[in-house]
Order: sequence, then structure tokens, then C-alpha cells
Amino acid sequence: MAIEYMGLNNIQGPLAVIEGVDDTFFEEMVTVTLDSGEKRIGRVIEISGDKAVIQVFEGTSNLSLTNTKTKFMGEPMRLPLSKEMLGRTLDGVGRPIDGLGEYFADEIRDVNGQPINPVSREYPNNFIQTGISSIDCLATLIRGQKLPIFSGDGMPHDELAMQIARQAKVVDSDDENGDSFAIVFAAMGVKHDVANYFKKSFEESGVLGKVVMFLNLSNDPVVERIITPRCALTAAEYLAFKHNMHVLVILTDMTSYAEALREVSSSKGEIPSRKGFPGYLYSDLASIYERAGIIKDAKGSVTQVPILTMPNDDITHPVPDLTGYITEGQIVLGRDLSLKGVYPPVSILPSLSRLMKDGIGEGFTREDHPDLANQLFASYSKVEDAKSLASVIGEDELSDMDKKYIAFGKAFDEKFLAQSGDDNRSIEDTLDLGWELLGMLPRTELDRISDKTLDKYYKPSDGKTE
Repeated sequence: MAIEYMGLNNIQGPLAVIEGVDDTFFEEMVTVTLDSGEKRIGRVIEISGDKAVIQVFEGTSNLSLTNTKTKFMGEPMRLPLSKEMLGRTLDGVGRPIDGLGEYFADEIRDVNGQPINPVSREYPNNFIQTGISSIDCLATLIRGQKLPIFSGDGMPHDELAMQIARQAKVVDSDDENGDSFAIVFAAMGVKHDVANYFKKSFEESGVLGKVVMFLNLSNDPVVERIITPRCALTAAEYLAFKHNMHVLVILTDMTSYAEALREVSSSKGEIPSRKGFPGYLYSDLASIYERAGIIKDAKGSVTQVPILTMPNDDITHPVPDLTGYITEGQIVLGRDLSLKGVYPPVSILPSLSRLMKDGIGEGFTREDHPDLANQLFASYSKVEDAKSLASVIGEDELSDMDKKYIAFGKAFDEKFLAQSGDDNRSIEDTLDLGWELLGMLPRTELDRISDKTLDKYYKPSDGKTE
């Protein structure tokens, strides 16, 4: 039963405090009515005795301590769900903002979700093709995985997010048309021009029909940002486990989310931890990331690609640091590659996908994929060694082998890493390109690949056999 109270006891930032409250509960939804009749929504985020702290999504401006009416709705925040959500653009709390009106709700679910029982989880082992060579070959995205992208201010993570959203697909023989694949795209704290870029890109590429987009703009209430990823994941779970779809969830930017969490925590007067973030940042991020996965006997799956910007490119910052503990690898964008004009600027040496080994090779991609990826990593690490030596003694003084590695590294950056925003490479094209680059090195240097695989795929670029 909904109960209404008159007046507030205190207002601080986006929070309002009301006393004398009975039978309320954590995460309960609240309707706040102003003097003017305007209604705002909020939720209970703290209870102490008969005192409740309410997080007002639209902000507390113009709220009156005496005349504000607060109605406790007796239920947590719920999101109306339907397959009609595909192709729609919603705000940060799931309200349509594309001018197409409301959609018919097939089901209504609590946005906080339910934790997946570890016993009911199925181990991820099928890959998702993004069409981007550096990811598909060297940090392969596996269906049901959570694989974040670590970026920095000014780097093209928005463009990379859009390219992944446009090109990603499940490579299954039983889904040749991609009908069972969908994208849930959630943007948090983005500027209007970035939001327009996202919308325009989806429309022009023709994939909007399989995308559900949640947009929380930079001038939207900061507390709404905390709800946005939970709404997105609720929609993803519904499509995956109700309609048997493989759903890729792209969350950008999780640093904006964490900063919103810090702001609300500070307003509540909580004791801060590292860099002012609340001590429960780890568990809060885990409550989002752990909603990815595959459930036994379910045909659908939820895969996550959270994108976060590292302040000052600091990978030890609390947000990327904690994210790395929770997720199964990371894709790191390199500032030096970006400055050289390489797109996407994926720095392969610090990047990894911990589940990659179980979703590549014969039966998944191609039998040479694991060996090829290992050799490319090993060879590129020697490129870095050769560059370091060249910076000391000069490139002219390098040995012939070091010079070959320098040439290999340059070709790797220009041909393998670099590709245009609309270049959608198949996994076969990517692997063939990898072999073409390894052909620049002598066969004796390829010590991570079996002779059988070398006999089948290795072709030296100079045409000589060894």
C-alpha cells in the first residue's frame, strides 16, 4: 500500500531526508510532489530507525521542506520490458525519449536483478566476432564474458564502441541471419553531441532495429546515472533468458558511473576510501559486472563490454583497478598508438582475454588461432625490445634480426592494428593477415608454433623456404 507524507526534514544535494516513516524498505520507490504539482521519482537508499534518506532522480531543486508530498510506493524500481524495446531510445531510467510513445509491456522486472547462482552458470566457450583484428585474434571476446575496454580522455573509445556495436555478431551455423543477436547500449554522462553521434551511427548503419539504447546525458541528474546500467542489464537479461537472444551489453563510461556513486556517497556523509570513492565500490561494480553470463539450459546469453576512461591514463586508478579484479581480462587503448594515428589504438601487450583459450581453435575459429596468437604476442614483445635498444645505440647499429623485428612491428601497426571504422574483417581474414605478417620473420624465429601448423600456413615474404 502506498503511504504519503507531508514535508521533509532535510535536503542535501540530490538527497532528501524524511522522519516518522513506517514500513519502508531499502530500494523502495518514492514519488515526490512539489508545490507546483510537478512529480519526481526517487528511491530509498538508507534507513535509520524511522528516518529514510531518499535519492531524488530529477534533483532536489525547488523542493520545499514544508509543502513537499512524499509517497512511498511499496515496491522497488521496476522496468517495463518487451521485445518492442528493440530499436527504441530510452533515458537513463528507461523512459522513451525517441518521440515514438510508450511501448506495450510484456513484463515488469526489478532493475536490481537477481544474482545468478554459480551452480547454474555455464562456462563460456563460443566467440563473438567484432570484425576488429586486434580483438578477434589477440583478445577474443567470448560469449557470456565480461571484457572491459580501458581508455583515456581524448582517445577514440566512443568510435570503437560504435564499431563493435555495428559489427559484432555470433558466428553460428544456426543463426546465419543474426536474428538471435541484439545490442543493449547504455551511455552514462555523455554530452549531447556524443549522444547524437551514437544515435546517428546506429540509424545510418541500419542496425538500430536490434539495439536498445539507454542515454543518460551529462546534464541529466547525476543520481540517474546509478540506475542506467541496471536498467540496461535488466533489459538484456529479459531478451537473453526470455527470448533466447545473445545480447551484447556495451556500458560507457563506467568512470562516470563511479563518480556519480562517489558524489552520492559524499552527500550521505560516508567515510571515503581511495580517491574519495566509497569503500563498497568493489561490491557495487561487481553487482553490475556479475550480471553477465550463460545459464544452463538457457539458449540466450549476456556478454558485457564495459568502457571506462582512466584519469591521467592511470591503470592503477580505483575504477580500472577494481574492474580488472572482477572481469575476465581487459582491452587497453594506447596513447602512443593513438598519437601516431593508429585506429583502433589497441595496445596488445597489456591486453588479454582470460577466457580466450576456451573459445578459439578448431571447432570455434580455426585450428591455427591459438598458436598464431601466441606467436604474434611473442614477436611483438621482441619488437619493443628492439625499439628500446635502437633508442640507445641507434637503428643503424642494430643486428639484421633486430631490423627485421622493427620492420615487422611497423607493418603490424599499419596493417594489423590499423583499420578503418567501417572495415569489418572476418576471423579468417584476420588470421590470414597474421600469417602474412609472420612471413616477414624467419621460420626459425617462430618458436611458439608447431611444425605441422607452420608447414600448412607459413609462407616467407621473400619467397625463400628454410
